[in-house]
Amino acid sequence: MNSAVLSERKDYAVRMPAHKNFYLNPNDKKLLQEIAKKRNIPQWKYKRAKILLLLEQDNTYKEIEFKLDTNSSTIGLWKRRYLKFGIDGLKDAPRPGKKKTVTKEIEAKVLKVVQEKLPKGKTHWSGPAISKVTGIPPRTVADILKRNNLKPHLHRTFMVSNDPDFEKKAAEIIGLYMNPPANAVVICVDEKTAIQALDRLQPNLPLKPHQIERSTFEYKRNGVTSLYAAFNTKTGEVTGNCSKKHTQFDFINFLNILDKKYSGKEIHVILDNFRAHKTEKVEEWLQSHPKWKFHFTPTYSSWINQVECWFSIISRQCIRRGIFESVKDLITKIKTFIVAYNKNAKPFKWTYSNPEQRIAV
Repeated sequence: MNSAVLSERKDYAVRMPAHKNFYLNPNDKKLLQEIAKKRNIPQWKYKRAKILLLLEQDNTYKEIEFKLDTNSSTIGLWKRRYLKFGIDGLKDAPRPGKKKTVTKEIEAKVLKVVQEKLPKGKTHWSGPAISKVTGIPPRTVADILKRNNLKPHLHRTFMVSNDPDFEKKAAEIIGLYMNPPANAVVICVDEKTAIQALDRLQPNLPLKPHQIERSTFEYKRNGVTSLYAAFNTKTGEVTGNCSKKHTQFDFINFLNILDKKYSGKEIHVILDNFRAHKTEKVEEWLQSHPKWKFHFTPTYSSWINQVECWFSIISRQCIRRGIFESVKDLITKIKTFIVAYNKNAKPFKWTYSNPEQRIAV
């Protein structure tokens, strides 16, 4: 071998850092492995994680350079940063230089625009739109909005009860939750109407590592059913019945089912102001059942009815992602869910921190 080749190899060996044993904290290693498996993450984040993982596997700098298309100085940088700062060392260091301060006038200008005006032809502001109107850089606008906890891109709805007897009705229902009458049954009753029996036109693609379950956008409607449910506030047990419609007669039929189940007991029923709950036929039924007493929620306040919480549960766990070949199949699966739910039923823990507080109209 000639002297020129030997000299070149010797020079390369001098330039290449010697790789010493490198160990990762077990928790850090697990986190880095999770990062390296993720899709759609920034390339820099993936590369930094892989550098440390490959070092821990005793790969040489040359091998890592080839695998990650990087250089030895970059490998050495993230190795040193990890050894000095741990997993936090993989974050970008603060940029040098004096940080520009935002004057009160600039901040006030952004706050005035985003809170007092609306962009022409649009319903809300965005960072770039504010920047265009005010002439303030988008990054500065974003910092001002974040600092003042302003999120013009978000929107929520609300409902204010206009019931003049809100406090009285709410206190009555909360009293039944917090201090129910002795030897009496307190049940929350309502109906979940028009539940659709939807059947997907293609089989679902199942859950697998790094891939969520997927279903086709297309579906077939096979009909609807209405679910009447009664939630026992003491035990958490649910009584349910499905019907084609939700008329006063369907409601009375459900009351008869409950009356048979809780025969001979004093029963307090919490329900909303749906007109089928207040018809003459229902009033006649109540008069013939003196141990029953209805407690209506304030208007626009059905959230106070605990059965609504249970409806949320069955929607998430049984209905929303369900595949139903027919209405009969839908009803069967609803009944199966209720039976399984009742095996481990628990009452909801009702809390109300300030009974004197209400939303002013």
